[in-house]
Amino acid sequence: MDYPEDFALQPYNLSYFLNNFSYPQNDTDYLPMGVKVTIVVVYMIVCVIGLVGNFLVMYVIIRYTKMKTATNIYIFNLALADSLFLATLPFQGTDLYLGFWPFGNTLCKVMVSIDYYNMFTSTFTLTVMSIDRYVAVCHPVKALDMRTPHKAKVVNICVWVLASAFGVPATFLGNCIVALPEPKTHWDPVFGTCVFVFSFLIPVAIISICYSLMVKRLRSVRILSGSKEKDRNLRRITRMVLVVVAAFVVCWTPIQIMVLAQFLGFNLSSLFTVVLMHFCIALGYVNSSLNPVLYAFLDENFKRCFREFCHPSPFRLDPQQSGRMRSIPNPDVPVLCDSTGTAIPKTNIVLHLVRPK
Repeated sequence: MDYPEDFALQPYNLSYFLNNFSYPQNDTDYLPMGVKVTIVVVYMIVCVIGLVGNFLVMYVIIRYTKMKTATNIYIFNLALADSLFLATLPFQGTDLYLGFWPFGNTLCKVMVSIDYYNMFTSTFTLTVMSIDRYVAVCHPVKALDMRTPHKAKVVNICVWVLASAFGVPATFLGNCIVALPEPKTHWDPVFGTCVFVFSFLIPVAIISICYSLMVKRLRSVRILSGSKEKDRNLRRITRMVLVVVAAFVVCWTPIQIMVLAQFLGFNLSSLFTVVLMHFCIALGYVNSSLNPVLYAFLDENFKRCFREFCHPSPFRLDPQQSGRMRSIPNPDVPVLCDSTGTAIPKTNIVLHLVRPK
């Protein structure tokens, strides 16, 4: 099938999904104007809230020293991928409203590539976070060497390299759609199944196994580390990661299933199905803006640092005072964020007063 030069780039990381429908692709009246406007407004709201929230998450992790834990390094990676994903929404909304892609083929390729990168970096990062939680809960001794910020950064780089296996080809194959080789009756099911399996099914299976083992461990052992305070925070962080993963699965399962069904040859070209599909796409974008809200409600460290960012404290810790304070922090306890950009552990602080000479 030959596509027009201004063929519409449709939203969601699998842009080819809509483009294979049987309805007239450039018919801007196919979707009612009210539906179009509603979807575009939702996109813009999600874009603004999500970008502000994710940039704030990344800022807090970069600014406050004690926020640079292994878990937070992974959260930074997730926020970065979500921010790139959300940045495409104004372009997606314009395309949907106009009924065609007005930004040229180069930017079209970039949008398709970003969508693929987000899909794989998000699922891979959540999988790594779940494995990280499993190691912290079930193998606390090994965790001392394995769960370091430096190793977390290396893992994040590996995640982006792995995502490039799909992101880079999408850049070259993308032409407002991903143009698969002929015959399409063979390659469509193969490609769609591979994307579903590697970007969703396998990661969710690994995550489920990790959390099943963690739940078993947490139920069988009352005190994991010998410290009640440390255990409380271990369970708190584990719960936060679980909620983030659960939100991801709930938000992305509908569109993943619809994409797979389309590639397997099911007819999804009715008006109701198209509207439902747009709702599922919007749900995926909502997930990218939802994560910062979850961090703020579920993680005390993020909550304190967000509060400090919004309402800076007049208190500053001055290391040049004649009476000097030295702290021995515990990375597994809550921290207080001061306006100097240093996160101060809430507990386990040892004070050493040094007489001025």
